[in-house]
Order: sequence, then C-alpha cells, then structure tokens
Amino acid sequence: MTLAYIDPGTGAMLFSLATGLLSALWFGVRKLFMKMKYLSPGGAKMDTAKKDIVIYGEDKRYWTTFKGILDELEKRKVHATYLAGSDDDPLLKESYEFVETKVIGLGNKAYARLNLLNARICLSTTPGLGVYQWKRSKSVDWYVHITHALGPGIAYRMFGTAFYDAILFSSDLFMPMHRELEANFGSASKELVTVGQTYMDLLLKRKAQTPAPRHEGTTVLVAPSWGACSLLNRFGETLLDSLIATNFDITLRPHPQSFISEKPLMERLQAKYPESKHFHWNRDADNFDILNVSDILISDFSGVLFDYAFVFGKPVIYVGGSPDIQMTDEAWLDDSNRTLVILTNLGKELKEVDIPSVGKMITELIGSDKYAASIKSTRDTYWQNQGHAAEAVADYLIKKSEELKRCDTKHQQALKHS
Repeated sequence: MTLAYIDPGTGAMLFSLATGLLSALWFGVRKLFMKMKYLSPGGAKMDTAKKDIVIYGEDKRYWTTFKGILDELEKRKVHATYLAGSDDDPLLKESYEFVETKVIGLGNKAYARLNLLNARICLSTTPGLGVYQWKRSKSVDWYVHITHALGPGIAYRMFGTAFYDAILFSSDLFMPMHRELEANFGSASKELVTVGQTYMDLLLKRKAQTPAPRHEGTTVLVAPSWGACSLLNRFGETLLDSLIATNFDITLRPHPQSFISEKPLMERLQAKYPESKHFHWNRDADNFDILNVSDILISDFSGVLFDYAFVFGKPVIYVGGSPDIQMTDEAWLDDSNRTLVILTNLGKELKEVDIPSVGKMITELIGSDKYAASIKSTRDTYWQNQGHAAEAVADYLIKKSEELKRCDTKHQQALKHS
C-alpha cells in the first residue's frame, strides 16, 4: 500500500485553494439569492423611468454637504431625487417642490436599491463604489464623488474613489494626487473638478447669521478622530486629566465611529468622566453650536481642524502623527503626509511631554493672534470658491446631465438607422 505524502507548504496551499473555492461558491450563491429576493414582488425594483440627478446621502451626518446643493437645484427648478439612509435625516424635513426625497435604508437594503438605480447621474460622498456591496448599476450613466471634508479624499480604504467617473474637490491642489492614483491603479481617467466645499459654506453662512457667543470662562473642545492612532487612544486619559485640572470648561466630542468600533474605550471614558459642571459630552449630529461657542479646539488628524480654523478663525492644538494608511489610497502616493503638513500653519502641535502644561498652552494661544495671517492664507489655498460651492456643483450636475442626455439621444438615433 502506497501512502501519498503532502509537504506542509503544499498542504497549506491546497487548503487555501479549497477555502477560496468554497468562499467563491458561498458568495456566488448568496449574490444569486439576494438578486432573486430583491427582484421578487415586494423587493427592490429598478426604476422604470430614468432620473436625471440622484443624490445619495448614506448618513444623516452628511446633510450639511448636500443641503446647499439641493437648495440650489430647487431654486433653479431642476428635478432631482435625494435618497436618505435613515428617516431622521434633516433633509427629509425640507419642503421641496422639485426635489424628491426618499428613505432607502442602511447597509444591504440600501445597496440593493442602489445597485438597480436608473439614473443619468448619481452623486454621493460614499467611497468604495464597485469595490464592496455597492456596485455600479448598469442603468446609471455617471457616478460623481464629492468629498465631505476639506482634503483630497485619499484616506479611504483602497480604491475608495477608483470607480467613480468624476470627483469634486475644494482645491486644485488635490488633483495631482488622484492623477497619481489613476496611474498607480491603472484605472480610468476621471473628471476632476474644483467646486469648493459645500458644508463649509453652510457653516460660514450660519456663522454670519449667528450672534457672537457669550459665556464666562474658557471652553475647550476636544474633538478627535477614531482609530488606533487617534488622540483618545494615544493620550486619552492623561490629556483629559490634565485638562480637567485646569478648571476650564471641557467638552469631549468623540468621533461617532468610536461608539461603534471602540466601545470598550468609550465605556471606560464615560465611566471615569461623567457629566459635571466643567466636563461635558457632546454627541450632537450638528457640530455648529459647539464649534461656535468653544474658544479652542484640540484634535488629531480629524477634518474638524480645518472647519474650526477656516470658518471660525480660531487657532487649534493638534496631536502629531497620522492614521494607519496601509490599506488606504494614501499608501499608493509618494508623500503620505500631505494633509497634516498644513496644520503647522493653523496652530500648535501637542506632544506627550507638553500634556502636563496644556493649560498654559491653551491660555497663550487664545490670547495670541500669531496664527491669524497663516490661517487666512492657508484657507484661501485649500478652500477655493468660498461661498459658492453649491452653485458650482449644481452647474456641473445640470451641464453633465444635459450632455449625457444628448449622447443618449444620438445613440438611440444611431440604433434606429443601423
């Protein structure tokens, strides 16, 4: 009797191959099941009439990105459809005549609808089109990504915007990064358009209409991003203890994702730092009021740093370093620290050795105009077309829709005469 021997390396390879085949079979069957489910009566159906402009708002947090655009389309009497992820999206309360609003749910429920969408243009802030569950619908002619934070939009998971047809930015400076990504990924060339930043325009408008806040003492806002490299994960309790010892009014506003992905950390901090006279937690969907009333911001690599400095004109304290970029688009670029380099123009870096004296740093920054000029010059460089982004986005969507409509008409005419 002859026994076959398989060495450990070959065995591991065969095991991986078998696992891969089983996974492919599972996902294939699951995909077929989902397709049958959503094409069945009561499931998601493809719209029979092609819509000109569809805007997808994945989360209510991004309503400030879309409000100006929807208002502008409504003002111009342009028909559009806004698809909201949840029924508490503030835009659902707007009384639009030409803009239709619908709730399509979250997760796979939303993707099932989006994957069967019938539209000329679909605009969204959501990355990962054509990579994860959200696939390009064969009945959508043009996908447009708009960034929901001031920056190049390169911090997404790999191929975050690779399969969009166009990207809308706040500055011309961000375009070369995406041309570099296209070359490295071998992906198709996109339309890259500078329009400004809609949500920052809204903040600017609201600030102009809001009386200057009046309060006693000093209010310090701590508003970090999330992840292993974030401020709370690196210096959380040490920093909070030092801040509380200053007797300033401290407001902690963690990133919403922290309450999902970092529950143990949030539970520990909530237990150790309950609400008190001088310490507050902030989880408002709208951050305008707390940004407006606070005197200084402490953050890390969060985009709120730019909102704070550019809209409210106040200096910031930032913790140096950057998030793990290994699985992001940014990892494919030559310079992996393109965004953080401008923070030196907006405020002062907080190093671990400085934490015991953070109170002194706060007092010095609030009483100084050292960064006023550099904040203004940096703002004008990275935030172009200030106050007019919604108009620029509406211009682009309308012009592109008409262009696609003409192409569709020519195609239909060509088919008739073929």
